[in-house]
Amino acid sequence: MVVTCTSFGINGIDGYKVEVEASSRAGLPAFDLVGLPDAAVKESKDRVRSALSNCGYRLPAAHFVFNLAPADIKKEGAVYDLPITVNLMRLAGYIRADVSDCGFIGELSLNGDVRGINGVLPMVITAREAGLKRMFVPAANAQEAAVVEGIEVYPIKSINQLKTVLEGALKMLPAEPVHERNISPSEFIPDFSQVRGQQEAKRALEIAAAGGHNILLIGPPGSGKSMLAKRMPSILPDMTFDEMIEATKIHSISGALHGDGLITVRPFRAPHHTVTAVGLGGGGTGTIRPGEVSLAHHGVLFLDELPEFTRSALEVLRQPIEDGTITISRSGQNCTYPCSIMVIAAMNPCPCGYFGDPKHQCTCSPTKIRRYLNRVSGPLLDRFDIHVEVPPVEFEELRATERSECSAEIKKRVDRAREIQRQRFEGSRTTCNSKINSAEFETFCLIDSEAERTLKNAFDLLGFTARAYDRVLKVARTIADLEGEEIIRSDHVLEAVQYRSLDRKYWSTGI
Repeated sequence: MVVTCTSFGINGIDGYKVEVEASSRAGLPAFDLVGLPDAAVKESKDRVRSALSNCGYRLPAAHFVFNLAPADIKKEGAVYDLPITVNLMRLAGYIRADVSDCGFIGELSLNGDVRGINGVLPMVITAREAGLKRMFVPAANAQEAAVVEGIEVYPIKSINQLKTVLEGALKMLPAEPVHERNISPSEFIPDFSQVRGQQEAKRALEIAAAGGHNILLIGPPGSGKSMLAKRMPSILPDMTFDEMIEATKIHSISGALHGDGLITVRPFRAPHHTVTAVGLGGGGTGTIRPGEVSLAHHGVLFLDELPEFTRSALEVLRQPIEDGTITISRSGQNCTYPCSIMVIAAMNPCPCGYFGDPKHQCTCSPTKIRRYLNRVSGPLLDRFDIHVEVPPVEFEELRATERSECSAEIKKRVDRAREIQRQRFEGSRTTCNSKINSAEFETFCLIDSEAERTLKNAFDLLGFTARAYDRVLKVARTIADLEGEEIIRSDHVLEAVQYRSLDRKYWSTGI
């Protein structure tokens, strides 16, 4: 006798269909599992048999064979516990229902409870695309699975509950999606109105948000670099539904959802500077997992104390920042994860942190400063469109009674600039000014003659690289959009040049 049910696996951020076939024949009791299973899948037979025994089900003395098709793709994890259990119960006569339109995923505990797993969202999306009507998932993953429309999702807590639902003895309603998370009144929400002073830095962050530009904050300890960076998500445009789905899929695969449903707020990831290249870019031994750069997809990756990161970790960022994807290759496995991100980095101007500070004396020699700055490679620095200095806040600014502009007001201007860009780039792959490629400059970055002379003078005087030239022009385009101007003027270029602090101050002076 042969029975079949449907399950799913994960490849990159997408799911794929797996047919779980089972047969039994007379002979010595045995349990064989084929179809390129990894160690966790092979251990399913012990979990499944113990779970069934502890729930009061007795299996016949027979030779059971399970095949996970397609057999040429490696199957990983404990996701196949539930479909294997369903097939065993069908072979033993405990389940007689038709499961041809159903999908099953989930890990079993030894007492028959169904535990949560990673990657449920992409699997359910694949199930809907495969034409399935019902999907049985662990109750812990029901919220993320329920956001997929066009398929009924049933949260299962135990194999006993699954049996009663399939047999019709228990009527269960499909899980309903929850798109918004309730926020406690006491929960702290970072807002720019809480930041005293730092008008120049706020202006630079507004430009960065409006054009999707990467930004580097340079200043002494305690000047507010981290505080400013953490408020960036509050002025970014709202996520589209497609962006929510993509971000949620990545967090689902990595196990970072913790039972929550759809991600509706742009991610903000701030890895410690001790993070490894694998932790930042993704990978790992065995199963390939997304790194911080992918977990920040459609959001912000904040790198505090930038020179303290290892060179190998920072160099991982160079290609993903440019391409918006990262490909991780291992023996027999190749995964591509999306990573369309805005990078915000913060650093001190020198090892002691007080170079250029009017109130604190810098104790670093020029050699130490040069060595400190050289920890970040020139090509990586070129990938930051904006460099801005963040000076210490004066006492009078801290004690000022006038409230600073709130994030909501800044976000209105950012949204208007993004709408201009959406209309400008409609029909092309470009999504914002920071993504303009070289072939599009003549079309989208129109400048007047005075602005062109200003740009040439800055290029000659500061020794810009070709990439730095591109960055200045893109930032000037965003500044013009914030003012509602179609043509880039000289003042737009001048302001954009001011946001190349490292080119102007440190590199140019030879320190």
